[in-house]
Amino acid sequence: MLSYYFSSNYMDYSNILAHIRKIVRVVNLESKRIEKEHGISIPQLLCLNFLSKQKSFVSYHKDIKDYLQLNPSTVTGIINRLEKKGLIAKLPSSDDKRATPVVLTAKGLTLLKSTPEPLHEQITRNLQHLSESKLGQLESAFELIIKFMNINDLDAAPIVTGETVIEEKPE
Repeated sequence: MLSYYFSSNYMDYSNILAHIRKIVRVVNLESKRIEKEHGISIPQLLCLNFLSKQKSFVSYHKDIKDYLQLNPSTVTGIINRLEKKGLIAKLPSSDDKRATPVVLTAKGLTLLKSTPEPLHEQITRNLQHLSESKLGQLESAFELIIKFMNINDLDAAPIVTGETVIEEKPE
């Protein structure tokens, strides 16, 4: 039995688990740091960042929801909290009362300029430098981890944040 633990085929699986814990920890630490230093959550920061890249700094709830890949009520909460802080404003719309334009304010732009680059943008920049082969290996490894964690059906936002909203599925 001891020879199994010392054979060349044995791998210390705890290293893989430690890597996963490191990833989770850095996401949580970044989220807490942004919240403490700037008074906004990562999804709020990503909303401001999205608006800063739009023509005239204006977008709509649906576009923000699609970008953040969050449910409509969560995005409504994000928008309302940013509006209360004066970082965005809702503009009156005469065309369609259901679609209210949202605009980044000067205060929001100033705050955005003082925040660090979001983690998902750092990751994206680094992924662009990998070969197709390495990207394929990385994709396969994550698919396997997701399978092992039995989270295939969990919705995933295309952005890395420290906040997770888990909704119960209707039975």
